[in-house]
Amino acid sequence: MTIRVMLVDDHAIVREGYKRLLELQSDIVVVAEAGDGGEALNQWRALRPAVVVIDLGLPGMGGWN
Repeated sequence: MTIRVMLVDDHAIVREGYKRLLELQSDIVVVAEAGDGGEALNQWRALRPAVVVIDLGLPGMGGWN
């Protein structure tokens, strides 16, 4: 079973680091990345990943919203 993950952080380098670490696991695939809350919500609605790794301190709509 493959675990579908979405990464949300306003820093691309952070997303890239998480992606590289997660994809070392054969059963994890990063299906989406977003740099802000609005983009994340749109991608989540379209792709419905099983797990979302989100920065709680995003500018605008953050992980607490």
